[in-house]
Amino acid sequence: MNEHSFMKRALSAAAARKTTDVRPAVADKRDAIMRAATQVFAQRGFFNAQVADVARAAGVAAGTVYLYFRSKDDLLVSVFERTMKDAIAEGRAALAGASDPRERLSRIARLHLERLGRDRDLAVVFQVELRQSTKFMERFSSSYLREYLGIIREAVEAGQAEGLFRRDVSATAAAKILFGALDEMATNWMLSRRRYPLENDADTVIDLFLHGVGDRTRPVGGAA
Repeated sequence: MNEHSFMKRALSAAAARKTTDVRPAVADKRDAIMRAATQVFAQRGFFNAQVADVARAAGVAAGTVYLYFRSKDDLLVSVFERTMKDAIAEGRAALAGASDPRERLSRIARLHLERLGRDRDLAVVFQVELRQSTKFMERFSSSYLREYLGIIREAVEAGQAEGLFRRDVSATAAAKILFGALDEMATNWMLSRRRYPLENDADTVIDLFLHGVGDRTRPVGGAA
């Protein structure tokens, strides 16, 4: 190997090491800014918060935030998209080993509430701040939320195919109803002064979703 070839390989190896070293740093910085944004949006409110507040909480200069995000709106969208991507991936992984549609719904419910229950700031952003703007809601409903609802719908459709669930009910409507129940439990937990494990509400939601509120030991009409 001549000197030129040796130097060329050495420079290529150095460049590769530099790329490997830099990428995690970039990801870490972006993640730190998003965590700070979640905290600031939850505590100050999205519309009252400033990019400078997020930068201060992340321990970076305000200009650094704009290296990773175009605007405050882009920050909020990014928090939503990352959380939904994680929730969808986590949900599909959890359902991979569940064949019973009822168990699949139970796992979805527990994962949904566990994710929000372990991060109150994230719960505030999802349950309150994201809903302050029709523009945001329209965008979110047409993207990852639709895919997330699709996971629930697939479990309902599987139950209908097996004769476990009513076939005269729209699987899409059922998915939205279950999501709405979980959503309301998360909102109630977020607003409550009481501190309790949010995921514990999953069993109640699923039981009511699958069996309703009627007392199956009594005939319709309440006759003795």
